Amino acid sequence: MERKLFFSLEVGDEIRLMIQNHISTGRFHLVFLTVLMAFCVLFGRLYVLHVLQADQYAGKIEKLRKSNSIIEARRGNILDRQGHLIATTRPRFTLAADPFFVDLEKTNNIKNLAKILYTDPSSITTAINNCSSSYVVIDKNLDEEQYEAAKKLSIKGILLEPHYERAYSGNQMAAHVVGYLNKENVPCIGIEKSMNYYLEGQDGSRQTERDGRRRELAQFRNREVAPKNGMDVQLTLDVSIQSAVEEELDRIVREFQPQGATVIVSEPSTGYILGIGNRPTFDPNKFWEYDIKNQRNLAITDIYEPGSVFKVVTVSAALNEGVVTPEREFDCDIAKVRYRGKILKLPSDHDPLGIINVHKIVSQSSNRGAAHLGMMLGERRLYEYSRAFGFGKKTGFLMGGEVNGILHPVKRWDGLTITRLPMGHAISATPMQVHNSISCIANDGVLMSPQIVRRVLENGEQVVSFEPQQLRRVISVKTAVTMSKMLAKVVAPGGTATRARIEGYQVAGKTGTTQKIVNGRYVKNAHVASFVGYFPAENPRVVMTVVVDEPIRKGVGYGGVVAAPAFQRIGKEVIRYLGMEPIESQDKGIASLTPDSNFYSSLN
Repeated sequence: MERKLFFSLEVGDEIRLMIQNHISTGRFHLVFLTVLMAFCVLFGRLYVLHVLQADQYAGKIEKLRKSNSIIEARRGNILDRQGHLIATTRPRFTLAADPFFVDLEKTNNIKNLAKILYTDPSSITTAINNCSSSYVVIDKNLDEEQYEAAKKLSIKGILLEPHYERAYSGNQMAAHVVGYLNKENVPCIGIEKSMNYYLEGQDGSRQTERDGRRRELAQFRNREVAPKNGMDVQLTLDVSIQSAVEEELDRIVREFQPQGATVIVSEPSTGYILGIGNRPTFDPNKFWEYDIKNQRNLAITDIYEPGSVFKVVTVSAALNEGVVTPEREFDCDIAKVRYRGKILKLPSDHDPLGIINVHKIVSQSSNRGAAHLGMMLGERRLYEYSRAFGFGKKTGFLMGGEVNGILHPVKRWDGLTITRLPMGHAISATPMQVHNSISCIANDGVLMSPQIVRRVLENGEQVVSFEPQQLRRVISVKTAVTMSKMLAKVVAPGGTATRARIEGYQVAGKTGTTQKIVNGRYVKNAHVASFVGYFPAENPRVVMTVVVDEPIRKGVGYGGVVAAPAFQRIGKEVIRYLGMEPIESQDKGIASLTPDSNFYSSLN
């Protein structure tokens, strides 16, 4: 017993001695205090987070747990007058991936997904491997068929998100009228912008909760506001007529390589635009590939001197005021006249015309004859009729970017304006203003507001209607009928626009050929060629304007040579499409022109 006790005491002393020899008391206390302080800091931080800042962090956690998402509204369609789609919104889907959850080892899944996307499997794996975040877009343009196929694969970590995409079925067709949405879905020009209030609709919203992997927990949806889709806008355009316009513009570009070209087709009785196009143009589906200048709607943004087309205004005003009759004759060989005590030099004609009456002033497009009529009217009446026909101010066309044109007030006229304005110089106008002025003649002297929108539809039902708008009566019915007779002779044999004739139909119209002003002077090698006309002359249903800026050809690019044939070709297509019956005799047709008493009485 004593030996065993002695042995245990001896061993215990030896152990204590070993501890004392190998472990420092100070170091032990330091480690102990360090661990104690660490726990104090940890518990202190927990106290701050869970007690002092509990409300602040609880709000942040709530935001992470709950999610507010936008439910995109479907933008309304743009239709032609027959209900054909011009612009629509189609559903598209974005396929994305979370690299942390996609199992790339399951190669069959990636191969099957690649087949659906019509791509190589390596492009998918590369995109996922190179992603440094938790979200990478693989394809953002899946259609509904691809979406359903990808959804059936049920690949872990693959996300499918719906969105809408704007599509323009006619590509370049009526691009300046329709406009486009940019890459941020902001409407930029055309109907897309001017009618955005009706088209855009109202987005909805959804409030829900997500789990730790950011997956939606549908059972915890707290509130959902359904989106209100946009309304459809129906235009006055007709895609068949618009197609004829676009084809002819392409032909003009191929044949004459002009700086620009514009064609407008409308109904004179309503002001509804049936077709309108410009060159250069662009494709709204890929607008970013085109120069920004291609987006200019030349019909309302660019001005030119209308030239001889403006003589219609001068002659109409003189007849309406009773200062002349159609048979009144003028000596157009005289180069100078005395006007209000001053000797004025008259503009020259392209050929010597001698003594001609008002009929021939129109059919032969006499500059001097128009100058005589302008002086008989005087400055005030010539200016007032020019304004009444719509020159010098906007037409009220719905599209943005329209300009006023240039028509100086009388106080700013120089000594030659009274002889130059009657022939279409000293004034600048847009193609739409010129078109509208001739439409006034075709509409028995009543100026209409040009319109491009017919109605707004919601679920197929009309909610807004855009009816024809009469602006004012400019000339009497009698004067308008007389002018139609004169303008028909412009297109008849011996006139300046025989190439605008359409066999079996009475066409009335006027050519225009003007030298362009470069560095303040008229130049002989740059012209604007135009023709404005309507048919049938005895009962106008269609008015058309063709303007070609700087056509390239041998010799002068006269309106009767460049623009009139384009009028004829489009006119034939329009006649065929509308099913217009020909008249038995052109002479009989023009002789039958009489004022429409019913129409006249309806205006009073």
